[in-house]
Amino acid sequence: MARLPNTLIVGAAKSGTTSLYDYLQQHPDVFMSPVKEPRYFAYAENPPAMVGPGDEASNRESGAVYTMDAYRALFEGAADEAVVGEASPVYLYDADAPRLIAEHCPDATLIVVLRNPVERAYSHFLHLVRSGREPLRDFEAALDAEPRRIEKGWEWSWHYRRMGGYAAQLARYRERFADAQIQVSFFEDLKADTVAFAQRVYRALGIDDTFAPSVGAPRRSTGYPRWQWFQAFLHTPDHPLRRAARRVLPEWVRDRVLTSAKNANLKKPPMSRAARRRLVDASREDVHRLEALLDRDLSHWLEPA
Repeated sequence: MARLPNTLIVGAAKSGTTSLYDYLQQHPDVFMSPVKEPRYFAYAENPPAMVGPGDEASNRESGAVYTMDAYRALFEGAADEAVVGEASPVYLYDADAPRLIAEHCPDATLIVVLRNPVERAYSHFLHLVRSGREPLRDFEAALDAEPRRIEKGWEWSWHYRRMGGYAAQLARYRERFADAQIQVSFFEDLKADTVAFAQRVYRALGIDDTFAPSVGAPRRSTGYPRWQWFQAFLHTPDHPLRRAARRVLPEWVRDRVLTSAKNANLKKPPMSRAARRRLVDASREDVHRLEALLDRDLSHWLEPA
């Protein structure tokens, strides 16, 4: 029977989890699920209604699985690697995930990467704008729409502000796992020195921390597309030019070229001061709770631009 993971990157979304998945996947002592975001422990009992724009397609493309048999199958390729893992950033936010992970993977190491909740919310908004799913172009209007969207059953990606309530989310895990099992890191540290960040994670997992991962272009930059037609091409896997490239270029070359092209086609306007003030005010209480929980000064998260 396939091994279940002993390491899970549980969040937060838009905080570098895709990059960390990549750095773990490169390590010779690690087997990562070929599906980056199985989302099983969030979807097994209460999957989202998937009624928001592109919800069904996005989750289908992510490879999300809904049964334990399908989840186990993801790890059939694992051999004698010390670390067997996956990365589903919805797990930190989802209320059921801590209990289900504790039931099936009670000894797992849980990796949490936190990002300033104000910046995280705006990044997620721009991500959905980039993918063509967000029908609004004004961030404050999207924040106004958030409660109605949640009530209607739009999936978790649309919960821009609510996903930043890290203190309550971490508390749910601390109720079920020992503190030593929960490794909390910060997106700002990943950005400051990516290789050192990855090596600290390796060290925490008890694997060779002298291994230096290959660090390329940002995996998922966000922003408004400069040219909509080019954006449509970049996000059309069956375009004739994309099919031709698959015949002549190695996958890693295609991936790097496509990532660079996607990033070059994006422009990231600054968040408005009004939106920033609004999110800072909404985040203040939770940030102070998180500071006490982690014994770390996070006052810079509450500073105006």
